Formats: sequence, structure tokens, C-alpha cells
Amino acid sequence: MGTPRSDREAQVAEVLDRLYEEYPDSTISLNFTTRLELLVAVVLSAQCTDERVNQVTEELFETYQSAADYAAADEEQLADDIYGITFHNNKAGYLKSIGETLLEEHDGEVPDTMAELTELSGVGRKTANVVLQHGHDVVEGIVVDTHVQRISRRLGIAEEETPTKIERELMALVPESDWQQFTHLFISHGRAVCTARNPDCEACVLEDICPSSKLDGGVDLASGEAWG
Repeated sequence: MGTPRSDREAQVAEVLDRLYEEYPDSTISLNFTTRLELLVAVVLSAQCTDERVNQVTEELFETYQSAADYAAADEEQLADDIYGITFHNNKAGYLKSIGETLLEEHDGEVPDTMAELTELSGVGRKTANVVLQHGHDVVEGIVVDTHVQRISRRLGIAEEETPTKIERELMALVPESDWQQFTHLFISHGRAVCTARNPDCEACVLEDICPSSKLDGGVDLASGEAWG
């Protein structure tokens, strides 16, 4: 196992320095041109790959261009239009409801507060954070997806288990100026190297400071289980 820095703040600083150098162009991978498109794409991305979402939304965004379009949609047709997305039937209901709420309460526009966004169907804090950061340039927190959750625990930065609690931990450790990019860096690293089932520790720029490194055995702190 690697040897982490003396405290979690120092560990965060070292991790960020290395990941910024490793992934200088890391950013959101969903395709969108408007705040509504961003909101829809992030809702669809739950438990689905961004690559698949981008494939589906390429045509979807030509058909549905406003909140009114989603509100007026036939739910079965909308489900067909997003077929291939995980839980497409449920998400069709979310999108129609979102369209209705945006029309009724926000003049068809995507709101710019955490409270208003999380009142929308299918929108939790993670989704709202993405929309705020990339749609409104408002950074209220750290997006904790599966990559952030897994890697922050592996590195000994986070000790909590749920995304909401991990976010609170990270917000106390990560400089606010890095909150947005923190997520993109961890996603890039999670996709390229620190995968869920078989991380490539030999190729990892963080191996020597990672208490979960499997190069000499040890335990995966993300799961609490010993490496096989």
C-alpha cells in the first residue's frame, strides 16, 4: 500500500496537484447547448454512461427544444425517444414532469438555486450541482458520483459511505476554488485508471500515496474488502 500524506488536507492538495497535471483538459463529457439540454442530459445520465446519453440526446434535442415540448409530450412516445437509456420509462415521466413544473413555476426556464432544482422530478443534489455549475456558473458543492465516491474513499480522503455525507466531508477538505474541477479530475481518473473492479495501480500517478494500492495486497478502502 502507498503512504498517504500526514493529514487529509495535505492528501487532497497532493492528489489535486497530480491529477491536474495528469488530466489538464478534464471537463464535463455530456453534450448540451442550453441549460434545459444540460438538465435533461444529467437526469438521463443517472446510472447510464455519458456516451450513451450523448447518442440519445443528439436526436432528442432536435425534437424537444423547450420546457413546453416536454410538458406536452406523450409519455410513451417520450420513453421511446429515449429508449436505450437506463430506466427510460421512469425517466420519461421525470422529463414530462420537469417540463410541466418549469412552465408552471419558472416561466419555462431552468432555476438557479439548489432548493428549486431539487424540487424537480428526478433531480437530486448531485444533478442540481452539475446544472448549477455548468448552466449557471454557481458552485454550491461538490458533485459526488460513483467515481468520486469510490476514489475519495480509496485515497483515504473520505470516510463516509453515502454521497451526501461524502460531499460534506469533501467540502471541508477541498478548497472551494477546486470544487468543480475536483469532480472532473476524479471522473477522468476513475475511467482511465482507478476503475471499480480492476484498477490499474501500476499505471496510477497516485499509487505511492494511496492506502488502497493493491500492488502489495491490502484492502480496498472503497469497499472495505481485501483485494483478491
